[in-house]
Amino acid sequence: MNAENDKDALRLPCDAPALDCDANEALRVACDAMCGGLARWLRVLGVNTAYVRDIEDSALVRQALAERRVVLSSDRKLFERRVFTTGELAGLFIPVGLRLADQVRFVAGRLKLPVGFPRCTLCNGELEPVGRAAVADVVPARSLIWVREFYRCRECRQVYWEGTHWRRIGALRAEIVDMRAAGSAPETTPQK
Repeated sequence: MNAENDKDALRLPCDAPALDCDANEALRVACDAMCGGLARWLRVLGVNTAYVRDIEDSALVRQALAERRVVLSSDRKLFERRVFTTGELAGLFIPVGLRLADQVRFVAGRLKLPVGFPRCTLCNGELEPVGRAAVADVVPARSLIWVREFYRCRECRQVYWEGTHWRRIGALRAEIVDMRAAGSAPETTPQK
């Protein structure tokens, strides 16, 4: 992405005076309807991520303003709204055509995302550890035997554990941590 596109693509949270960003304030984002997969992965990284599948742009903007969130979208027209052009609201344009993992890398590099404790991928709620007995009725018997730690969302009660898919999740989380430590932004190219 060249410098000319960077200007259009990014308005970092602390560049927007109305946000009154504090260095210690946790990043909160809002994904538009085009970024559902990205929203789930950001939640896996521990980012407080608002997402409603069929949200209208005006409702997304109102929510982001009210909750002090950075808007993530692949809709260039959305960022032509005055709240973005005046810096009242921060947003990041996600280049069209990036594969999901590259979207995550792009956002992580541009917003210098810290990797935190995962959040619920369904509702964005915080997860809490629970014992085997508390989840025995919803977890497959085989997992109850092999898995030691279980977590439940405080909001929607969805249960999580480190299953076979965790290797892929852990690899991307580690990559983002390494990127942040190196201070680098990923090279991403749209899918053809």
